[in-house]
Amino acid sequence: MISKFTMKLFLVILQMVTKAFLADSHPDHGGCSSGMFPCENMTVCLPQLLHCNGVINCDDGADEENCVNDVGWPKIFNELLSNNGSSSSRTSDGSRVANCTLNQYPAGCGCSGTAVNCQDRGLRTVPQVSPSVTELDLKNNEIVSLLDYQFIAYEQLELLFLQDNRIQSISASAFAGLVKLKKLYLNSNNITHLKPRIFHNLFHLKWLILENNNITEILATAFEGLKSLLFLDLHNNLLRGLPNTSICSEMPKLNWLDLEGNQLHTLQSSSFRGCNEVTVLVLNRNKIERIQAGTFSNLNSLVELDLSSNRLKDLLPSSFKGLHELQQLNISNNPLHQIYPDEFDDVPLLRSLSLEGLEIPNIHSRMFEKLTDLHHIYFKKFQYCSFAPHVRSCKPNTDGISSFENLLASGVLRVFVWVVAFITCLGNLFVILTRSFITTENSNHALAIKSLCCADCLMGIYLFFLGAFDLRFSGEYNQHAQAWMASTACQLVGSLAMLSSEVSVFQLTYMTLEKSFSVVFPFSHHRASKKRTLSTLAVIWLLGFSLTLVPFLCKESFGTYYGRNGVCFPLQSDGTERHGARVYSTGIFLGLNLVAFAIIVLAYASMFYSIHTTAARTGERSAVSVEVALAKRFFFIVFTNALCWIPIFLLKLLSLLDLDIPGTVTSWVVIFILPINSALNPILYTITTTSFQEKLKQCLQKNKPSLQDTQGKSFVLLTVHSST
Repeated sequence: MISKFTMKLFLVILQMVTKAFLADSHPDHGGCSSGMFPCENMTVCLPQLLHCNGVINCDDGADEENCVNDVGWPKIFNELLSNNGSSSSRTSDGSRVANCTLNQYPAGCGCSGTAVNCQDRGLRTVPQVSPSVTELDLKNNEIVSLLDYQFIAYEQLELLFLQDNRIQSISASAFAGLVKLKKLYLNSNNITHLKPRIFHNLFHLKWLILENNNITEILATAFEGLKSLLFLDLHNNLLRGLPNTSICSEMPKLNWLDLEGNQLHTLQSSSFRGCNEVTVLVLNRNKIERIQAGTFSNLNSLVELDLSSNRLKDLLPSSFKGLHELQQLNISNNPLHQIYPDEFDDVPLLRSLSLEGLEIPNIHSRMFEKLTDLHHIYFKKFQYCSFAPHVRSCKPNTDGISSFENLLASGVLRVFVWVVAFITCLGNLFVILTRSFITTENSNHALAIKSLCCADCLMGIYLFFLGAFDLRFSGEYNQHAQAWMASTACQLVGSLAMLSSEVSVFQLTYMTLEKSFSVVFPFSHHRASKKRTLSTLAVIWLLGFSLTLVPFLCKESFGTYYGRNGVCFPLQSDGTERHGARVYSTGIFLGLNLVAFAIIVLAYASMFYSIHTTAARTGERSAVSVEVALAKRFFFIVFTNALCWIPIFLLKLLSLLDLDIPGTVTSWVVIFILPINSALNPILYTITTTSFQEKLKQCLQKNKPSLQDTQGKSFVLLTVHSST
């Protein structure tokens, strides 16, 4: 009871001292340290993890306010709706006028006030209605073309809905007379081109929707006369280029430009010249490969820029020069080779930054340090969040291995890392101590077993270190994640696991081959001497140390080999891994270890075949029973090896194929699967063997009970059983 209380007290004190020691001495965010954010009362600081998690932790609830990323177009869109959403068919509070005031409208169509609804009526042409109509809804019909002067009589018309028809051609004077038109919807038709000056009479047009057509080219003259246009939607067309002059040359008040889902390849420096009022520019899902210098320099009012899902390989810092008002930037899912340290220096007011799907091999905190207003940031990997601890909301908030709060994300892992560590260390230490005091006939075999236990014990020590550092960083891991993965401690801990794993594999292979030789050739006089056994074990340890130390000696080729994740084990490959490191880890896990596993399986198969043949020749019941016992033991030895190594082989293979592997899988492999052999080897090779149990009883009882001899081949079989 006293010892448990002492241990708990020690852990609590350790956590308190660690948090005090690791506290950042440079205050930030209203007096809070890096990675901590204040409540509105400015007296309480909470870690990043507790903000926007659905649970109110601040007394004033400030930690759950402004959690939705509404920076950019949501806010601007609401403003546009509030300023330009009224029509003559609605009252000031937005309710429809009940009574129709029009004298003429088509049979079968609806009428309310001065609005006519002919939606989905199978119309092939524009119908005749009263000249006083202010809203005409013709969507989802079968209109193929718009003829000249078709709307000449409708000077009061403010809203015209023509989407979801089959419109292929629009005459040059089709919209003549619509001097009060504010919104024109032509989306989801078959329009292929826009004639010059086609909209020149639409002096008050504010919304022009042309999405989901087949427009391949646009000329600046097509928009002549649209001096009041605020919203232009051209997404999901076939545009291969923009006007050579400027798309805004005829639309000086343009506020929103949507070019998503086209075929644009290059953005010219003149493309957006004069677009001084544009606040939202959407260019995602194009084929943009190059952006000329100064392309965005005139967009002084731009608030949101979306360049995601293009083919950009290089994006110079000067690309964003002049965007002093930019608040939301999305460059996700581009094949960018790198991001320059000063990439975002020209956008100091940025509040939301999307970098999803980007491998950033040169990532550094310098990239984000000037973005003091940044609230939301989106990465491909959780590890990148540690480079922006001052950002209130970072996604993803875990990689399955670690989280913002803890080195080990799962509570189950945090508990079982200690359990597995205790089992592994205690079991192997028990075998080392007992075999040191109990003499056996086969001293060379006992020496190999003790060497194996030493290697397996290192795996338990590795898990102890993981558990200790998990406690050290408890509650604030994200603030120390990058420093931890780049630290000497992480390198040494990872190399300890690698050393344990490789030495254990080599020693199991050596012991299996020795055993196989003694069974297949039972009367051979060539047995390993003590000197040869010591030499072999020394070579195995030397080889293990060499494989472990190579990444330290070749930093240029391997990079941070042992610090690619929170558990510091170099199992999973990804796009940022250096070529030398990938080849090396593949050679170990899918080369040496796979060959060793195959040798072990074949050796035990040959042993069982030899024993089966011997038993069949002697025909003794004792030999058959021993054969069955050995078959069971061999099965469990091979099974535990397979249970340990096959998942590791598969995980490595899948990562080489660049398949997305959840970090949770990696963490379970490292905490549970990798130590399987280390934890079970003492049981399989020592504690459950007959000879060890007998010797242990002799030592405890201090007597020597006689052993029954078995004649002929049965004696050989029992000897093999004992040594196994």
